[in-house]
Amino acid sequence: MAHTGLQNRILRSSSDHRQAFTVAIGSVHECRMLPSPRIQVIAVEGIPVIDGPSDLPEIILRALGRSGEKLVDGDVIVVAQKIVSKSEGRVVRQSDVQVSEHAQGIAKRNGFDPWQVQLALDESREVLRSERVFITETRNGIVCNFSGVDRSNAPRGSYILLPENPDASAEHIMRVVIERTGLSRLAVIVSDTQGRPWRVGSVNLAIGCAGINAFKYNRGKQDLYGRVLEHSTVCQIDELAAAAEHAMGQAGEGVPVVIVRGYPYSDGPEHGSNVPRPKSEDLFR
Repeated sequence: MAHTGLQNRILRSSSDHRQAFTVAIGSVHECRMLPSPRIQVIAVEGIPVIDGPSDLPEIILRALGRSGEKLVDGDVIVVAQKIVSKSEGRVVRQSDVQVSEHAQGIAKRNGFDPWQVQLALDESREVLRSERVFITETRNGIVCNFSGVDRSNAPRGSYILLPENPDASAEHIMRVVIERTGLSRLAVIVSDTQGRPWRVGSVNLAIGCAGINAFKYNRGKQDLYGRVLEHSTVCQIDELAAAAEHAMGQAGEGVPVVIVRGYPYSDGPEHGSNVPRPKSEDLFR
């Protein structure tokens, strides 16, 4: 459709910039081209099944060596929570769980697994919902289903718990890998697949990190029309965890470690433990 006075201006990028464009009626607006790095998501093949305490950094490095892939400065290693938990001995046999009357009652009312309910209670500091769903806040502040206790990819007759301190787990992997490779800059994210309220489907989220600030801030930057952004906080570790999930999968794919390469990031004081919204800011509790 033609409009009198309509002026269109399209700014096309070179090969190393995003295509940027703007369409304006009655005037022409300049649009800045923003640098767009090439980001790669690389599956680390050949990670063996872990069922007990293990040297996870060494397992990752050996798998990389067999595949011919080498870590480079600035890489982000995304590690699935299950393999972290297994390597730290966070696996509980069902036969070792003593189910309380309280857990039995919750399980009976809802048709839940009573052993899973008991472990979820043991791992929680608050139960938020216990009818139809079982939502808890874990001892380290993560709000999730059944305190993250899960049977998928667990040895038969066992349950896998979340790491006691996912940030510390990420820090350990990062420091050991740096020490053994001589890298000067590396980040590690521990991820877990979780559901989200008001949205169907699960997604990979970050529950711990090291070497990368949990958030990036766009406050003070200009949008395409020159307006200065006043409030823009992005949880970049969640974004990277979600990107890694495409290579990891959620079933029997057997890819619990992924490298994200080419993503520009900086370290900072905010970790995975800073991502859950404080109770004072929670509109639904």
